[in-house]
Amino acid sequence: MLYRKAQKEIKNWLSSTSKEALLVTGARQVGKTYLILETLKESKLEYIYFDLVNSSELTKTLSNYLDNVDMFIETLFLYNGFVPKEGSIIFLDEIQELKEIVTLIKYLVLNTKYKFIFSGSLLGVTLNSVKSAPVGYLKTITMYPLDLEEFLIANKIDQSVLTKLEDYFLNPRQLPEVIHNTLLNLFYHYLIVGGMPRVVDIYVSTKGLNETFSTQENIIEEYKRDFTKYQKEEKLKLINIFDSIPSELNEKNRRFNINSLGTNSSYRRYEDSFNWLIDAGVAIPTYNIKEIKYPLKASEKRNLFKLFLNDTGLLSSMYGKDTIFTILERKENRNLGALFENFVAMELKSKNLPLYYFNNKKHGEIDFVTTLGDKIIPIEVKSGKDYKNHFALNYFLSEKSFDKAFVLNTSNISVVENIYYYPIYMVMFIKPKNLPEDIEVDLSSLKSTKW
Repeated sequence: MLYRKAQKEIKNWLSSTSKEALLVTGARQVGKTYLILETLKESKLEYIYFDLVNSSELTKTLSNYLDNVDMFIETLFLYNGFVPKEGSIIFLDEIQELKEIVTLIKYLVLNTKYKFIFSGSLLGVTLNSVKSAPVGYLKTITMYPLDLEEFLIANKIDQSVLTKLEDYFLNPRQLPEVIHNTLLNLFYHYLIVGGMPRVVDIYVSTKGLNETFSTQENIIEEYKRDFTKYQKEEKLKLINIFDSIPSELNEKNRRFNINSLGTNSSYRRYEDSFNWLIDAGVAIPTYNIKEIKYPLKASEKRNLFKLFLNDTGLLSSMYGKDTIFTILERKENRNLGALFENFVAMELKSKNLPLYYFNNKKHGEIDFVTTLGDKIIPIEVKSGKDYKNHFALNYFLSEKSFDKAFVLNTSNISVVENIYYYPIYMVMFIKPKNLPEDIEVDLSSLKSTKW
């Protein structure tokens, strides 16, 4: 079984005494169902599993009892053939087939003796139309394709190696060249393979790329089949945007140009389709900001954005086999900037870090701008040897708009004043800061001081 960080969250939920139900969401093919089932088997807890896609009669019957908890539960048990013991787990998968089930979660949690897990694809899309969300009764985990750290572990890289590597990130100094080159090789392989579990499994077991490539093509076709569930005009818009992502990322500033979708195109006309792809977890948006000033969201421009794919392996596949040969051969005259940036977007998104970019004619462009706690962190991504050319970073550092900047590239670690040059694979150590656990205010002065 592939190591997945989300498993720890699922285990924590299973061992907790909380009455909350658990919802595991994410794009299609990121391994939600498999991970939940494997974690349940490891837990040795009693559970029953229902797939609402492959149990259409059950789904149809359950739809009649969305206002009757007792009948809803009784229908599940009749279909299953036995009544589980108190405290058992009821796992309902593919709940997008019966999205209104979300409105019942509060009553299932409060009025039954069981714990509930829900999962499904396209939930970001389908649940938008649900009128009543069970606030306070549902814990949500969002899964993504395997990130680089999970990919390295799948390739037998020991956790102790990653711990040492993180120390080099936190206390910057040159890595031994043999270590740096090995990790860089693995990074380039990740660009090709990506993080879809089915693809990673094939790559890890065979180290061959032909089956890996064909599996990626199949996943892309499965994504497009999801689009067919919508009326013809909307389906064509979704396919048009999806197919345009690779070419738009190959443009100089990588900003998505609405005009590329055809004459008389406008953001307003395509806005719902962009949102569908984002909510479905297929695409990752990075919005333009007018100012590098905290909070970043205050200067966000929603109609100016870069649109990345949710998996760099799928993006490599869409570029075709020529690009894969380019990655393997490291041809210096070929620009891999789009894949490098897509990889960074994936990594930051998987950590729930805010994603923005800055670009104007006067000061130039910064590829990514995010925040760690209350600190603004600009990130430049360089695939070539000119990684020390960064006009915009230099300007804003001189203006003291931020304390430090990261430049992710293919060279070893170095620090020049406030600019940290890191190997691109070290983006996996850029992590959000946790909020403090204890924010209690000491009230003793109010009682003891005379005033």
